[in-house]
Amino acid sequence: MTPDLLTALAAFCFVSSITPGPNNLMLMTSGANFGLRRTLPHLLGISIGFTVMVVLVGTGLARVFDLIPAARDVLRGVSVIYLLWLAWEIATAMPPGQGAHEGRPLTFLQAAVFQWVNPKAWTMALTAVTVYTPGHSFAAVLLTAAIFGAINLPSCSGWIVLGQQVARLLTSHARLRVFNGLMASLLVASLWPVLA
Repeated sequence: MTPDLLTALAAFCFVSSITPGPNNLMLMTSGANFGLRRTLPHLLGISIGFTVMVVLVGTGLARVFDLIPAARDVLRGVSVIYLLWLAWEIATAMPPGQGAHEGRPLTFLQAAVFQWVNPKAWTMALTAVTVYTPGHSFAAVLLTAAIFGAINLPSCSGWIVLGQQVARLLTSHARLRVFNGLMASLLVASLWPVLA
């Protein structure tokens, strides 16, 4: 990989990792509701799960969509349903210790598996492999995944910190419910590129 291509890949990784999307909105919500320590498994699940996704997409999984075009539609449908369910869970969650439907952060495994139904993650992985992985050699795929993992983790961490700062304003249950409703609405709005 040439230095120019490496620089372009790093820039793509940073911009696509730090901009709003389902992962970052959920991390911000989790940071506001549960703090950094309880959100760490969620963060690590995103970063490691996405890195594994890039490796698998780069080593041939993307060809499934060429061989079975209906697989893309199935993935889109599952993604929409799952994101709507997550938005509902966020919108209706009670603050910790406040009731039967008490909210909780995603686990490592839930966050890692979520990458497979996250439309933005698919777009990022397919773009990285298609555009920035010359020759699609295994070494180039591993390098692309490693760069994504190294940049994605600190970029996404900032959203948890932002959520913690927002939590300072969420001093009442009413404010927290409004915040959770807003975050759920933004999560639903992130489906627009998938549905358009």
